[in-house]
Amino acid sequence: MIVVPVKEGENIEKALKKFKRKFEKTGVVKELRRRQQFDKPSVVKRLQKERAVYVQKLQQVED
Repeated sequence: MIVVPVKEGENIEKALKKFKRKFEKTGVVKELRRRQQFDKPSVVKRLQKERAVYVQKLQQVED
């Protein structure tokens, strides 16, 4: 459960922004979207390899 303490006189918009930030950090929406469809283990591995190659290229360009 997410708790956002609201101080006396604090703007409700600011409190709502804090709540949204905390909710985003929990990763609930991301996990829900990931579980909506099944990906075969081979597809997951392939995507991980592609991402690793991409990150490695970025790091080489940076150096």
